[in-house]
Amino acid sequence: MAKQLGWASALVCVAAIGCKVGPDYERPPVVAPANWRGAQANAAAQESIANVPWWEQFKDPQLRDLITVALKENSDLKIAVERIEEARATYGISKADLYPHVDLKALGGGLNPSDGSLTHVPEGGGSNATGLYNVGVGFSWELDFFGRIRRAGEAAKASMLATEEARRAVAVSLVSDVALAYVDLRGLDRRLAITQETLKSRLEHVEYARLRFEGQVTHEVDLRQAEAEAHRVQAMIYNLEKLIAQKEHEISFLVGRPPGEVLRNRSAEEQPVPPEVPVGLPAQLLEQRPDVRRAEMELMSATARIGEAKAALYPTIKLTGSYGLASTDLSELVDPASQTWHLFANLLQPIFAGGALRGKVEVRQSQQRQAVYAYEKTLLQAFREVEDALVTLRKVGQQRTEQQQRTTAEGQVVELAELRYKGGVSDYLPVLDAQRSFFNAQIDDATTASEHTRSLIQLYKALGAGWPVPKDKQTSAAAPAASSPTKPAQPGSG
Repeated sequence: MAKQLGWASALVCVAAIGCKVGPDYERPPVVAPANWRGAQANAAAQESIANVPWWEQFKDPQLRDLITVALKENSDLKIAVERIEEARATYGISKADLYPHVDLKALGGGLNPSDGSLTHVPEGGGSNATGLYNVGVGFSWELDFFGRIRRAGEAAKASMLATEEARRAVAVSLVSDVALAYVDLRGLDRRLAITQETLKSRLEHVEYARLRFEGQVTHEVDLRQAEAEAHRVQAMIYNLEKLIAQKEHEISFLVGRPPGEVLRNRSAEEQPVPPEVPVGLPAQLLEQRPDVRRAEMELMSATARIGEAKAALYPTIKLTGSYGLASTDLSELVDPASQTWHLFANLLQPIFAGGALRGKVEVRQSQQRQAVYAYEKTLLQAFREVEDALVTLRKVGQQRTEQQQRTTAEGQVVELAELRYKGGVSDYLPVLDAQRSFFNAQIDDATTASEHTRSLIQLYKALGAGWPVPKDKQTSAAAPAASSPTKPAQPGSG
């Protein structure tokens, strides 16, 4: 037995240092722009890729609470977390094949000499049956000479990492969706407040026009025009109230609770928007964007699957053995003379399979090329989204400035038109036109303010989870290191 164990030990040592067929993963070369077209990344920002809880900049406790609840209760995020657990279990299954499989077995019965069949021994025995009892431990172990099992483990680990990045992508999308919905809600609140103030002004003009008409100072048309305008504004209030309720229901859904009212503390125009966002270098998206990292993990998995398919072309060596006790008499089963064991090494070399094995290799190679193209496409999409977000943030900021100046000018037009009307210089129509223009300017200003804040959130999402901050500001950020992205793990590095 010592000789057989020596051979088994030698095989185990050879298997431990065995090669792995198939290509090792290497990140594909990507052509990244040197700098963003829409912004200049400063040197201080490039030194760090720490993510910050960007929503803290809005100084809105209700928004912070909504995001906190959403990260705990959202159903999509819960599903993503469970998928990670599933992927981890799958990875554990793939690693199990690297180790011996040990089984305990026990057998008891009777052997009929006439036909050799195994039958149950009747109570009290029988003259035509021979008892047979066996208790032992058996094991089997496939020696991974050519890396089939290790490549399968690499693929499973990469798939697990891809699932973790998918969860992070869901979290990034969830946080941005909650913030966007909240900003939209505050924007609707602002528009509703403007419309309600406008309605008060319109009703005052209705009463003023009524008094002038009853006093035979003006025609009835002025009164009816004022009434029509008041009804138009009232209809807008009802529509805004409907949109607000629907937006509250959307937020309730995102945070995982039944539809209901959403508390808010600040108006949309009070949300601070940093004038300059340090976005770092474009190449940092390789480490920050969860969809890019997920595409790379999927490429790693596809690369490892090629080696797994190629290993099937080579011999498979498997050790099987057992040790136990066997006897025809139950009372003698524990006797040392009843010991039995065996140890075998089985080799299986595929010779002809009709091209199936080669075909599987070609399938895996094609899947790996598809994964390369998907990775390149995802990265290009990431570059595009960041550039779009940067130009949107800058241009909407400029648009907001112009809208504010327009609103101021339209307000002055209303004052002048009302003075001319009350002084009898002009009729009511110029006043009505000025009021409508001023009202539209106020609504556009509130909408642009919301869009400016939305563009900031979209930039956060495009950057993956945040943006770099200078070192002197990192100390004031809430737990930046905990969420700092790390370099993707290499499944084949173990």
